[in-house]
Amino acid sequence: MNEHTPITPKLVAALYTEAMLLADEARGYFDSEGQMERAALDPVLRVAYSCESLRVTTRLMHVVSWLLVRKAVAAGEMSEAEGEAPERRLGRAGDTELDSTRLGQLPPRAREIIEASRDLYERVKRLDDQFATEVPLSPARALLGRLERSF
Repeated sequence: MNEHTPITPKLVAALYTEAMLLADEARGYFDSEGQMERAALDPVLRVAYSCESLRVTTRLMHVVSWLLVRKAVAAGEMSEAEGEAPERRLGRAGDTELDSTRLGQLPPRAREIIEASRDLYERVKRLDDQFATEVPLSPARALLGRLERSF
């Protein structure tokens, strides 16, 4: 990995906790209160709302999956090379954006959850992008990196 943000077990644990809390919050909202708010929207906004709730779920699933891979690497259950393989990189989930006009017409709680999932996904994407721009490390830097990830 290059010399950007070190992906330490502590960072992975914090992001994992955030992702799981947000996933639980999203599930709770979209399965209960959100259903009533969705029913009050006009048909076009109901479709946008449904699409966004699916995007939230997709973003969070990709983030949690990526974090579980990083946990496996840190625990020695998977090598760095296996963890950095293309199929284990962060999946694409943030490409389709809802226009700001429609987003502004969704219920406030839905907007908060949508924005929180986008923010979390983008932060994890920046970490994942480091694997795409690898620079060779000196043996000493590689050893320091391994020590940092261990603690």
